[in-house]
Amino acid sequence: MKNIFYILLILPMIITSQDKISGTILEANEKNEPIGLPGANVYWLNTSVGTVTDIDGKFTIPYQKEYTKLIISYVGFKTDTLTITEPKTIRHWLQPTSDLEQITVTSRKQATAKSYLQATNVFTVSSDELLKAACCNLSESFETNPSIDVNFADAVTGTRQIKMLGLNSPYILIATENIPSIRGASQAFGLSFIPGTWVESIQITKGAGSVVNGYESIAGQINAELVKPATDDKLFVNLYGATSERLELNTHINTKVSDKWHTGLYLHGNTHNEEHDVNHDGFLDMPKYHQINVMNRWQYTNAEKGFVSFINLKFLNDEKQTGQLGFNPDTDKLTTNNPVLSGDEVWGSEIDTRRYEISAKLGYVNPEIPYQSLGVQTAFSSHKQDSYFGFNQYDITHNSLYANAIYNSIISDSRHKVKTGVSYTYDHYDEFVNTIDYERTETSVGAFFEYNYDNLEKLNLTAGLRVDYHNLLGTFATPRFHARYTPWEKSALRASFGRGKRSANIFAENQQLFSTSRAINIINTTGNIYGLDPEIAWNYGLSYLQGFNLFGRKADITLDYYKTDFENQVVVDYENPQEVSFYNLEGDSYANSFQVELNYNVFEHFDLRMAYKYYDVKTDYNSGKLSKPLVPTHRLFANTSYETQKQEGGGQWKFDATFNWLGEQRFSSTEANPIAYQLPDKTPTLATLNAQITKVFSPKFEVYLGGENITNVRQSNPILGADDPFGANFDTTFVYGPIFGSMYYAGFRFKI
Repeated sequence: MKNIFYILLILPMIITSQDKISGTILEANEKNEPIGLPGANVYWLNTSVGTVTDIDGKFTIPYQKEYTKLIISYVGFKTDTLTITEPKTIRHWLQPTSDLEQITVTSRKQATAKSYLQATNVFTVSSDELLKAACCNLSESFETNPSIDVNFADAVTGTRQIKMLGLNSPYILIATENIPSIRGASQAFGLSFIPGTWVESIQITKGAGSVVNGYESIAGQINAELVKPATDDKLFVNLYGATSERLELNTHINTKVSDKWHTGLYLHGNTHNEEHDVNHDGFLDMPKYHQINVMNRWQYTNAEKGFVSFINLKFLNDEKQTGQLGFNPDTDKLTTNNPVLSGDEVWGSEIDTRRYEISAKLGYVNPEIPYQSLGVQTAFSSHKQDSYFGFNQYDITHNSLYANAIYNSIISDSRHKVKTGVSYTYDHYDEFVNTIDYERTETSVGAFFEYNYDNLEKLNLTAGLRVDYHNLLGTFATPRFHARYTPWEKSALRASFGRGKRSANIFAENQQLFSTSRAINIINTTGNIYGLDPEIAWNYGLSYLQGFNLFGRKADITLDYYKTDFENQVVVDYENPQEVSFYNLEGDSYANSFQVELNYNVFEHFDLRMAYKYYDVKTDYNSGKLSKPLVPTHRLFANTSYETQKQEGGGQWKFDATFNWLGEQRFSSTEANPIAYQLPDKTPTLATLNAQITKVFSPKFEVYLGGENITNVRQSNPILGADDPFGANFDTTFVYGPIFGSMYYAGFRFKI
């Protein structure tokens, strides 16, 4: 095993390369600060040897002694000629020219950007896209994105879950600044622990993703990039209030400590104390809750020596209460084990979470050789949740340590890039489920190597391999491959495949089961994790992106097809309404996903996004091969966005609307229940409409008004057996649509 580590670490260092000139071409931003100039031409005079700067303005070009004059040019800037006598690093600032006739070409930055050049099928959701909805936390940040499905996990906790490619969030690697963060104990509620105002952008990758980030991702990766103290506003305040009487406050305070140090204090609080029962079933339609979330973020930047570092300190306290109207935890919590005899019990639930996190990132870019860099990531978290659901009790403590070191370099020239490194994870779980204590420790150490070939014009491919040793999963290899080919202008044809492996945290990932009267049944108890084997799956994908002009306006269309095949899966079986069973897969389990998406700039400042999605997700249960419950086979999506021309003082109006239509979804079987507690085989179709209006008064102040589920769609009878919550047929997991109905909100954003 040691030999593998040594080989992966020293391989880029032992490859010889020819002499090169590297550097950065800069321009001035609106604040007259230097930023990288992408797309600048860099070439040797009277030769055919040249290159183009990347998105950060960086370049690398071969050098020979006879090359002495380096030309740097870009439309709208003065062309410069540099005299070069030896290999060195160049940092050159191009100046705008006034010699050209004045022609102004304007292009609005896309709120969601898709790359025509990267090998991976990744798109970036910017802060502009996030502001199209309230986005109070990360779980609400995907409402305007057709690639991510958002739904409620059950009818009482108000927990939002996301799906990608037809698979639940545990199969998605969710990271914060490329450090895996929502996993283990935080899987059920973790998306609501990241406030939306803290997020600068989100990168969504379909398919297996990179080996650099680990072996667990199967359906895709989501990375949330946080705002930076050096570039965030000195003071930012966002106040939000809703007709449901939900209230939230976000405050950012950023300070420049020195020339190299910046720090930010980020405060988030939300509260909801009212009892709502719109459908009159005796249960709260949404929980009562309080959350305090604090982050202190430090940023160190030393451009001359090539260092950048971030240190984050976080604290979270989250308290939820739900259940029947009038539930009083002081008198009704776990009151009796014999509700039939007492007859006056009130069903209720509390979920109290306290979480501490500390993370640090250090990056070094060699100032003399910019294509060589080293990054180190470390993170520790302590997560403690105490909760009960009626008479079901679930407590979990999860302590986690993560470390990752990455070295970047090139082979021969900048078309051939390599990444290599090592990673380590430690997870200790202590779970109390009713009367049983489950405790385990997981450790893994791994090494990875990733090669990227990019000739910019036609072909870009990334091939990666990592080898990990895990104390419970053994030693295993994880291959990943992504390729992009450009057959013609404004096109990108992509293909990918990859393997993922993970241990299923069956209780933390399926906490909705505790809000039922079902018995818990674990079968095949010969594995190392709850007696079950690890989950292993292969993901294969094809994607085609084509940009074009339609009636003189920009448009693009994307077609995606992805298939996930499980070698083994921990099957979560709800088909017997009296129990939920966990067992190893025997047979087939797969998820097929097809999506077509159209983006079109209908006219100036008006954008339209439409998508159709088809899912075929099936598993061999003990009762036979069935479609996965509560996954719509067909889904339609549409989003419109319009903004007026900015006025001289920066004022403008913004209008956004999002429509979702979901086809029929299969209910898990209720045939064994009495007739009064039986459900049909499938759900009805449903459609929802969200909208928001924003008035920007100036770059410093704006107000917004919006509505969710404006069509007031409500699921009737979302709780099975609500009239007898301690009876044998009580179940809150049959949720396919909104429960509360329409909800309207308003707020303002202020910054200096």
